[in-house]
Amino acid sequence: MKEHISREKAFELLKKYNKEDFHLQHALTVEGVMRWYAKELGYGEDEEYWGIVGLLHDIDFELYPDEHCIKAPELLREGGVGEDIIHGVCSHGYGITVDIKPEHEMEKVLYATDELTGLIWAAALIRPSKSVQDMELKSLKKKYKSSAFAAGCSREIIEKGAEMLGWDLSDLLQKTIYAMRSCEDSVNKAVENGFE
Repeated sequence: MKEHISREKAFELLKKYNKEDFHLQHALTVEGVMRWYAKELGYGEDEEYWGIVGLLHDIDFELYPDEHCIKAPELLREGGVGEDIIHGVCSHGYGITVDIKPEHEMEKVLYATDELTGLIWAAALIRPSKSVQDMELKSLKKKYKSSAFAAGCSREIIEKGAEMLGWDLSDLLQKTIYAMRSCEDSVNKAVENGFE
């Protein structure tokens, strides 16, 4: 088990630089997705570690969108975060803003699912249930194929991430639906409670 910043301190650090509900909700969603994948892929003892990387992955995005993953190391080091988490956080900007390649399976999962969680969330919002609980792979695939839908979510990055993991795109989509189902209620509660 790696030594790392506590979850409570990580969340406080995130909120120091992120005030918008949208960014906090995304961070909590990616945290939950990373926790699910840690258990699913046999890294259960590192579940919190994976979650913290997910929670902090966009720490610099709200204040420094043009320096995303470039400003993050400075903010994270100031907050007492270790270099392994910093590498994990920054690796999801690989080929976009930084040349830090995802190496560990955890980093590849973050790279593959970050954009995808945004796309799935957008697809959930237009469902009558406004939920991923009843979302089927078939309907997600339809949305995924429409380049106009959630156009800000890069299909290229999602597909590159699936490739890095050696997974079929359908597997990545289905697993990430399951992962988002696992944390939807807790994320919704956090939103309702004003992220306290």
